[in-house]
Amino acid sequence: MSGRGGSVLLVALATTASLVASAPALVDVALPPPPPAPVAPPPTPLTADELTARTLPVVVTIDASAGWTGMTGTGIVITPDGTVVTNHHVVSGATDISAVSGADGLIYDAEVLGYDRERDLAVLRLGTASDLPAAAIAEDLPPVGSRVTAFGNSQGGGVVVATPGTIVEFDRNVVVRDATDGSRHRLTGMIRTDAPIRPGDSGGPLVDEYGTVVGINTAGAVQRNVDTSPDTTPEAYAVPITEAITVVEQVRTGVSEGSVHVGPTPRLGANVTTARKDGQDLGAEVLWVSYDSPAYHAGLDAGDVVVSFDGERVSSTGELEERLLRHRPGDVVSIEWTTENDERRSADIVLEVGPAR
Repeated sequence: MSGRGGSVLLVALATTASLVASAPALVDVALPPPPPAPVAPPPTPLTADELTARTLPVVVTIDASAGWTGMTGTGIVITPDGTVVTNHHVVSGATDISAVSGADGLIYDAEVLGYDRERDLAVLRLGTASDLPAAAIAEDLPPVGSRVTAFGNSQGGGVVVATPGTIVEFDRNVVVRDATDGSRHRLTGMIRTDAPIRPGDSGGPLVDEYGTVVGINTAGAVQRNVDTSPDTTPEAYAVPITEAITVVEQVRTGVSEGSVHVGPTPRLGANVTTARKDGQDLGAEVLWVSYDSPAYHAGLDAGDVVVSFDGERVSSTGELEERLLRHRPGDVVSIEWTTENDERRSADIVLEVGPAR
């Protein structure tokens, strides 16, 4: 028995030794690098018909009115639940705003959520809207020379028209005139194109060759002289969409900051202009006062000059507007003014809800 056990042990040892002796030596082998990933072909630009079919559903035509006066414009649907971005001058002063969707043809009541007067942008919400197509937004702007198309409610006729052109220049600063009241505003960092936009196009999308929004049509040069050559290159200006999205995101936070006003607009109820004498700005001169407004109940009258608001000096219309927009409807603020007889008066007023300004 002991001999057979010894024999088995010897076999086991021999087998183990054989395995050790026959194990191959480790050799480093350099593997070839993986083949490069295939390069995706560049996207094919859309035809004019394809571009229109893609863009129209994300466009709304806007009708903004205040009494007997009104403004027409265009807007871009940013979210399926009806967030729309347009130009501030389209809705400024309006008490009733409606929008017609290019996707379903429905008419929606629109509410101003917030705005930036300096960038000429406003953010609206379409009441009861849901599942609307939203615009494709560019993360980077195309280079100078790229083909673009401006879409808008041309001449306010309620029909969206496509106007092709090219990008001529970036970061352009321009002074524009409001067609309704003649006031002038300075806009900075604009995209200049040669797409001949028209009244009613304001707030509409400027899209690239693939239907991606790169800007918001804002202003166009108006031909002032019939002798001007018809071959003169059109000038049009758009707010870069990257700037617009920054304002939209700020409005969504629900907090006013910088030049962005969020929420209902406070109203004083007085139309003013800057009072000047010997080259100096003296305050905000009252042109007229709305009946039953906070200014009316305070005793302000035409010819009075507002010199202080909420404890801060006021030397111009712009300063009064700036201080006013820091507040919300319902706030109680102090106001001081001088009369035409140089009497100084003051009162505490309760601000009421007014239209976007």
